[in-house]
Amino acid sequence: MRNDWLAPLARIGLVAKGVSFAIVGVLALRVAVGHGGKSTSREGALATLADEGYGKWLLLALAAGFAAYALWRIAQAFFERDEEDHKRWGKRAGYLGRAGIYTALAYSAAKLATGTTHTQSQNERAREATAEVLDWPAGRWIVGIAGLCVIGAGLFNGYRGLTCKFAERWNTGEMGAAVRRWATRIGVAGLLARLVVFGLIGAFAVKAALEYDPKEAIGLDGALQKLAQQSYGPWLLGLTAAGLLAYAAYCFADARYRRV
Repeated sequence: MRNDWLAPLARIGLVAKGVSFAIVGVLALRVAVGHGGKSTSREGALATLADEGYGKWLLLALAAGFAAYALWRIAQAFFERDEEDHKRWGKRAGYLGRAGIYTALAYSAAKLATGTTHTQSQNERAREATAEVLDWPAGRWIVGIAGLCVIGAGLFNGYRGLTCKFAERWNTGEMGAAVRRWATRIGVAGLLARLVVFGLIGAFAVKAALEYDPKEAIGLDGALQKLAQQSYGPWLLGLTAAGLLAYAAYCFADARYRRV
């Protein structure tokens, strides 16, 4: 696949992705150390930016970055060639799913920048969507399977982290030994943090299906809040926040060294 125009899209998009996770990590870390505020999702973090003086311009920049990321993933879905045919359709579905997420984030950021929308928390959206799906025929099965898929995504993140599979996509010839060592370490920490967050979101979706109670469903903000409510909550939240910051740094390293 030619990369003369895809590489800039990918790198811009990965930087925007990193910035969004960094903001969530910083907000969660402030809660963990007792500086007030509340844990939030990436949409909530974008809404927080809208209240800052520089927020409008940063939101517009992030909207452009998210759109670039979505276009890159769409291009991968249609043009990337995999030697193993049995993996092709699963990978394409994954690329298109991520493109959908970042298209929605781009739309939310642009609307917030223009002051024309109010962003719901992921908790609110998760509960509304779960309530609607539970009323469908076989709705409990659909919600339960969706929860198991989210848990599976978390386990996949953990697998990638523990096996360092993510580093196989880097141009390691451009990295010094120290850079590669630290980039790998932060990648492991970041992906393990995503394992924790996705695991919680998926587990509570399964619980919502089993108990037929949409109020059990949570988003990223809810997952962080659940951590904060546990024994040693500030420590658990602080570790997860640090992991999300590590994931943000990993995104920046990926933007610099990834083969596209």
